[in-house]
Amino acid sequence: MPTFTTSDGTDLYYSDWGTGQPVVLSHGWPLSSDAWAVERKLLADHGYRAIAHDRRGHGRSAQPWNGNDMDTYARDLAELIDGLDLRDVVLIGHSTGGGEVVRYAAQHGAGRVAKVITAGAVPPVMVQSESNPEGTPITAFDGIRAGVLADRSQFFQDLSLPFFGFNREGATVSQGARDDFWRQGMLAGIQAAYECVKAFSETDFTEDLRALDVPIFIAHGDDDQIVPIAAAALKSIELVKHGTLKVYEGAPHGIFGDYQQELDRDILEFIRG
Repeated sequence: MPTFTTSDGTDLYYSDWGTGQPVVLSHGWPLSSDAWAVERKLLADHGYRAIAHDRRGHGRSAQPWNGNDMDTYARDLAELIDGLDLRDVVLIGHSTGGGEVVRYAAQHGAGRVAKVITAGAVPPVMVQSESNPEGTPITAFDGIRAGVLADRSQFFQDLSLPFFGFNREGATVSQGARDDFWRQGMLAGIQAAYECVKAFSETDFTEDLRALDVPIFIAHGDDDQIVPIAAAALKSIELVKHGTLKVYEGAPHGIFGDYQQELDRDILEFIRG
């Protein structure tokens, strides 16, 4: 099982498939790189080198007590990319991973990053405030933390419904997708699962978005119940210099079904363009 050790001694799992231009994928909370399994195979099959890691505290990576914050996540990603000496990198991030790749590209990626792709990403900032009235109230994130502490197994099962939009009328519910969400979530350590809520909800990426000097493709479903589009993609596109926004009608937060198929086609097209 390939791993690398960060500068603070944390062992992180990663996969490295295929050859060609490197594409580095970062997953959402509370998942692992398995969330990108289909995309990793797709990219490798199309002549790219697909690399994805399990964020510290998640998946098969170590579970340190400290470092469950966005600056450390971005530094971990930087150390992986530097350690593999990757160049002309395309970054892809979903949800929390979207924040991670934006911060990495803005603060660490000079001379290495070619393009950025985000899907259902948390930037600019999720939590509601006077300056961000479209954001999600802090009480919602307090509820997530409470769910993680009280019974995270049941909480992750329940969360899978809005995550994939399976709670919408007429939705075709995949028990397999729900089970895999639960499986990945339960691999996350309770400390990382708890502290990452603050990282994804309260980190302000405004200046990171402004600093990006490479093309960015911002994908977002207009029925995203986890990261509502009004406080996320619709604001991010106004902050970046070289951005393309695509809104996926009726798409949820989780990358699944018709949304996944369309997004995967768009990912390949954007990378090639």
